[in-house]
Amino acid sequence: MSDAEPDVAETGIAGDYELDAPPHKVWRALHTPELRDIWLPGSALAHPEAISVTPGEELRYRLRDDAPPFLESTVTFRIAPNGSGGTRLWVIHALTDPRFDRMRRAASNTNGPPLMRAA
Repeated sequence: MSDAEPDVAETGIAGDYELDAPPHKVWRALHTPELRDIWLPGSALAHPEAISVTPGEELRYRLRDDAPPFLESTVTFRIAPNGSGGTRLWVIHALTDPRFDRMRRAASNTNGPPLMRAA
């Protein structure tokens, strides 16, 4: 993992936070279900377990909206120590539901380039 900005697709958002807590405490709050449920309720998760884990560095969960159309997304938490003994936390939230791609492409026109006519 590097200190470079995370890649975010056009369907995602990212936040970059500096925390006073050391990385091991932030990791514990992200990874331990009892602590995670305080700020990220299990009802928001599509699956209770993380879909990918890089111990001490990155954790990814799949989320599901609780209202129709119940779209799914992933949230990735990346942590790294900062220079002051705290933690730099990146939160990357990306909409990954395949239905979103269909909705995004379905425009009221043909989605083609503008066509100019000669006079």
